[in-house]
Amino acid sequence: MNSDIKAINENVQKETPLIQSIFAEFNKVIVGQRYLLERILVGLFADGHILLEGVPGLAKTLTIKTLANIIKADFKRIQFTPDLLPSDLIGTMIYNVKESEFLVKKGPIFSNIILADEINRSPAKVQSALLEAMQEKQVTIGEETFNLTEPFLVLATQNPVEQEGTYPLPEAQVDRFMLKLKITYPTKQEELEILRNRTKNDDIKVNSILTPKEIKRLREIVNNIYVDEKIEQYVLDIIFATREPQKYKLENLSNFIRYGASPRATISIIKAAKAYAFICGRGFVTPEDIKAIGLDVLRHRVITTYEAEAENLTSENIINNIFNEIEIP
Repeated sequence: MNSDIKAINENVQKETPLIQSIFAEFNKVIVGQRYLLERILVGLFADGHILLEGVPGLAKTLTIKTLANIIKADFKRIQFTPDLLPSDLIGTMIYNVKESEFLVKKGPIFSNIILADEINRSPAKVQSALLEAMQEKQVTIGEETFNLTEPFLVLATQNPVEQEGTYPLPEAQVDRFMLKLKITYPTKQEELEILRNRTKNDDIKVNSILTPKEIKRLREIVNNIYVDEKIEQYVLDIIFATREPQKYKLENLSNFIRYGASPRATISIIKAAKAYAFICGRGFVTPEDIKAIGLDVLRHRVITTYEAEAENLTSENIINNIFNEIEIP
């Protein structure tokens, strides 16, 4: 097994210059935000959709546009608004008078990279139109079902739910996102650099250095990254601690968790940890990878109770508590 791990490690390290060049292209446009850029690449290489939450003006949309420019792939930006209809997203049937038949007019969902901007400003019926596309990689229009081209990645931005004019995302919708990222303000030094860069040149070009074919190749390398059985058991302990905290000596959390993480979360942690290890230049997953990526995978999947809200406890507080208590292999 050691020789296999060594071979995987060598394959991963061969891709390090490519990963560095991707970050270099990002850094032409984006100042700081290393956390955000790493997680964007985790989603890309792990084939997982990403939900980005933060107040307006934190470069969420700019980051996704930059990703689309780095990748030679189809890109569509969909602005979600209260009057948006499902047909505006996936397409509809239109009647051709000359041919006396209905024809399919495909919507913007038929692209490789989808930016769902301010997704929680549209009602639930529009949000749910994304469900089939995100999970099954297909769309049904009328009686026909169409497969979406690979890679297919949804990167959605949302404003904090407390803001006016927002709708909370349905739990089934949220669970389709592999990662939920919380974007914070830049540091004072980073904001000074942003100020100087954006007031001098607002049209910075980035080079396209990835193709859909290359993304598929890199995903195959990520899939082969080694995960030890002890790491798998560690992930299972974390997930089951969100469902049955009393069995892990976390009785104090029992009243604060309404629903624990689903099996999809278990799969997502492993896939995301593999991609994170790949970005770090390793062919194997460590417990630190699980801890680094775990909060982003679980923060939207652990549903808190009213008691937790009364105690000002968020899902993040609960997850961090679990990570602190579960024994690291």
